[in-house]
Amino acid sequence: MTVALFRFYEELNDFIAPSRRRCEFEFRCARAATVKNAIEAIGVPHTEVELIIANGESVGFSYRVREGDRISVYPVFESFDIQPLLRVRTQPLRVPRFIADAHLGGLARLLRMLGLDTLYDNGFADVEIRDRASAERRTILTRDRDLLKCRDVTHGCYVHALKPSEQLREVVERLQLAGQARPFTLCLHCNLPLLPIEKAQVLDRLPPSVAVSQNVFRHCSGCARVYWPGDHYRRMNELLNGLVPAVMAVDGMVPGVAPSPCGRGRG
Repeated sequence: MTVALFRFYEELNDFIAPSRRRCEFEFRCARAATVKNAIEAIGVPHTEVELIIANGESVGFSYRVREGDRISVYPVFESFDIQPLLRVRTQPLRVPRFIADAHLGGLARLLRMLGLDTLYDNGFADVEIRDRASAERRTILTRDRDLLKCRDVTHGCYVHALKPSEQLREVVERLQLAGQARPFTLCLHCNLPLLPIEKAQVLDRLPPSVAVSQNVFRHCSGCARVYWPGDHYRRMNELLNGLVPAVMAVDGMVPGVAPSPCGRGRG
């Protein structure tokens, strides 16, 4: 066996035993074990890690743990650019395209509301999530730690919060997504861009009150849903308040206009 000293920082402590949190501790691992194997044996999915320092040097996941090593493990850095130090993967974790697992449908909808490309289908099996994440360079969002420990998963985020609104805030803040947000530009149902459409083209599909009171519309070319400024726009804006700056001034949005779905679909 090989004995090394480990220390985990910030939110990575949520994954490990209370007695090991925010302090240096000894860990025994197999001879020639990689630091990735050791980190995951301790309980931390490798996708949550952005920087590993072994004896003062930045190392990658393939580094072999040696007797007496002092290893520090860090999550995504929110305030500092550590790109020159990165060794664990060729790209940083903060990739603004996502795929959410079956338990995060509410979060997926809210991310789409922010204009962040997010795939979701409650029928996705884990293997399909992993394959699509790899092929389409997406970050996996999940509450399943075992999914994030799979060898072929390179970008992932374990979501700690339970309520969708709290999950949204957690993901936006952890992955620094505010600058990538384009609120009210994607269909909440199928993730495709919303396009302007003339009122005359959708008039027969509108509720009478909307036909009288609204003049600006958008639609989704995939599911044919129609969107207009509705009462729930205020509630959406309240939810986004504090997450992204200047929601009303997003590129491509007419001030005061945001989507409200027409529940009649294709009519």
